[in-house]
Amino acid sequence: MSDLDIRDDIGVEALLSIYTKATRIKLCDEKFRALVLAGQVSAQYYSPRGQEIISSAIGTLLRTDDYVVTTYRGLHDQLAKGVPLRELWAEFMGKATGTCKGKGGPMHITHPASGLMVTTGIVGGGLPIGAGLALATQMQGTDQVTVVNFGDGATNIGAFHEACNLAGLWKLPVVFCCHNNLYAEHTAYADGTNVARIADRAASYGFPGVRVDGNDPVAMYGAAREAIARARAGEGPTLLEAMTFRFYGHQMSDQNEYMQPGELAAARAADPVPRMRDWLIAEGIATAAELDAVEAEQKAAIADAVEFADASPLPDLSEALTDVYEEALI
Repeated sequence: MSDLDIRDDIGVEALLSIYTKATRIKLCDEKFRALVLAGQVSAQYYSPRGQEIISSAIGTLLRTDDYVVTTYRGLHDQLAKGVPLRELWAEFMGKATGTCKGKGGPMHITHPASGLMVTTGIVGGGLPIGAGLALATQMQGTDQVTVVNFGDGATNIGAFHEACNLAGLWKLPVVFCCHNNLYAEHTAYADGTNVARIADRAASYGFPGVRVDGNDPVAMYGAAREAIARARAGEGPTLLEAMTFRFYGHQMSDQNEYMQPGELAAARAADPVPRMRDWLIAEGIATAAELDAVEAEQKAAIADAVEFADASPLPDLSEALTDVYEEALI
């Protein structure tokens, strides 16, 4: 962990918020993967295990009316922004009580009431959408901030460069957050990107680029706080490159054969969630009993959400064409 004076610089409340969110994400992911592997749920799912701290730190800093755009590997962003567990799980299970009435599933979570505006199944597809949301708030004269989350592979497609160019040109209140987990689908970073640091690309568009240890809650919180404050003050975008690692394959059938020997084991040994727990206890910020209570509370909330989703009805056939085309008001 960073050796900043955490009590003065961040505060105990924020640190415990990051840990609580990270724990919820970790436990939700473990539960959903278990249900899929047991054949109790059928869904295409992309695990964010190992990347929890990035979203938890950002979510602790954002207001409810701020916007977040994420990708198909987005459970951590969705939960950290405050999407309700019951509605989230119902959508994951394709139920009518879900955030999108069971029509989107895990890859298309949307919950505007929480500020989670889009989950896109297209690599890099959220970047121009995020720039558009930021432009809308700028035109409306609010101080809302939009955070767009994406992987390192998305920085090699046109949408990344187009969104960054316009955001820099118009000084949009947006934070581009690259979760650099070192692999784009099945391709190692060095095999697909001819630049050492994604953050360095921001210079091409005239705004700051910052590389940060995305698994360090203190460092991640500090970098995100500065980027969000800059956007909220009307000073324009920031590109955050949060270094991390994904603990599971691109999708659930992926066995990670393309990874270097020992690489995955080393990353899992440094799992950021239990590491943060140990650090909070060692620093005297929380006791083991207090953090056990956090975990128990999150397990209970997830169990309730699973029960709610399981008991919820499937979408009615009459809903098949609703929310697809705009209905004219005559």
